[in-house]
Amino acid sequence: MTQNISDNKYNLLSTRAGFNLALGHFKTALSFSSDVEEGYNLADVLSEAIEEGSVSPQQLRPVLNILLVDKFSYQIKTENLRDAVESVDNLIDAVSQWTMLDVVLAFYNSSGDISVINPSNRDHWAPVLPLKRDELMVCFVKSRKEDDLKTEKAACTDLFNLLYGKKVKVKKNFVDPDVKPEERVEVKAPEPQREEPAQAGTESAAPAAPAANVNRGNASAKISVLVTNELFHNGNVEAWKKIIASYRAKHPTLDVNIWYDGEKINDINTLFKWGKVKHGTPIIFNVVGDNIKDVSKLKKYFFEGASPRFEVFLRGAVNSVLDLF
Repeated sequence: MTQNISDNKYNLLSTRAGFNLALGHFKTALSFSSDVEEGYNLADVLSEAIEEGSVSPQQLRPVLNILLVDKFSYQIKTENLRDAVESVDNLIDAVSQWTMLDVVLAFYNSSGDISVINPSNRDHWAPVLPLKRDELMVCFVKSRKEDDLKTEKAACTDLFNLLYGKKVKVKKNFVDPDVKPEERVEVKAPEPQREEPAQAGTESAAPAAPAANVNRGNASAKISVLVTNELFHNGNVEAWKKIIASYRAKHPTLDVNIWYDGEKINDINTLFKWGKVKHGTPIIFNVVGDNIKDVSKLKKYFFEGASPRFEVFLRGAVNSVLDLF
């Protein structure tokens, strides 16, 4: 039987405007794929994109579906809230320790509007609280360990228990032993505006600020950066030094801490001298000080600096400071 033309699911593509709309959305969704692969929480990425206007709220649900469901196979648990929720402080504290897991929430209010939430990002909760009973919450969880379905299901269950105010013990499988958050870590959101990244070859006259006067009262979560070069060699070290100098020049009240193999690295040159930081090995960093900013951008540059593409950061005069932030 011939299908009614009004039921044709390809009708959208029959006009230039419809085709361009579909193509643009597909390209946008795929552009976030690399962010997820590099370890970014998709809720953080989408929040930035919403702020800068590169994504519309109507695109959020399709992007979540094509990436977290179809491409990366996150475990999903959906509930209409059994109780109203006034506070999520305990949930934020608990989920911030789940360093082995990536967790994204999609919240639908009574009007059907969607909000995408990184549950460890306090700023994401402010616009949606308090949550009303019967409003819809969708939990997406992915373990950094392959085929860890049992852990992912347990995390979904624990997430909703935390949401309802229950006490939940952090399970061993939820924690990456190489990424241990600081006690009383204050989780910071990424910058609300995604600035156009400067070219890595652009020089700045501002000197790198010393770390001696940094206020160490606050700290970002510890973040893992995988080495994708065949070895974290001298070129990678120099790239990271340039990135850190640029960060300190932009944010003189902040400092960057580096850890490797459970040990804090005071001289980054030792990462090369040890000669054992190989492909696939994580290097950990966090930022300390007041008014922490640009952590997500710093991670992105560190990822590039630990990859075969490190040379882009080595351009310019020897003592110049790159204008990256």
